[in-house]
Amino acid sequence: MDFVYVISILTILIAISVVLISKITSKPLNRKRVVEIFLLSFLVISVGFGSIWAFIGHFFLSAQVAASIGWAPGSPFQSEVAFANLSIGVLGLLCYWIRDNFWTATVIASSIFLLGNAYGHILNMILYSNYAPGNAGSILYMDIIGPIILIVLLILYKSLGRNTI
Repeated sequence: MDFVYVISILTILIAISVVLISKITSKPLNRKRVVEIFLLSFLVISVGFGSIWAFIGHFFLSAQVAASIGWAPGSPFQSEVAFANLSIGVLGLLCYWIRDNFWTATVIASSIFLLGNAYGHILNMILYSNYAPGNAGSILYMDIIGPIILIVLLILYKSLGRNTI
């Protein structure tokens, strides 16, 4: 199974576990808190750990990652992609401690990066018939679905009003 699916499933399972533990321990649980738990889970696990994992791949396993995407190995742009992933990963992890508009900024940065990646993948498919698994597979789907989930959760969270943790 692709790592992108593993991290997505793990994100959802952890969020569900936190909701269930809160219910069992009789901690206050309303719609806002449930959305908050899911949003934080997506920010820390999917964006944070997922992006750091992408950094590790692009930086330390660059030849293998390039091959999976259908790129020629040795491109200096891969290091730039690696550090962009690292910066977004650090933002995601910091969401555990820093809240409010920091979450909004992290969702914006992550979404622009991922949707931009999706655009690049689609362009590669159209212009160069690049249907390599790392270009046209699960990563493409999650580069689109991930930002949609983050944006929807953030809008729901903000629309449900202020609630302190």
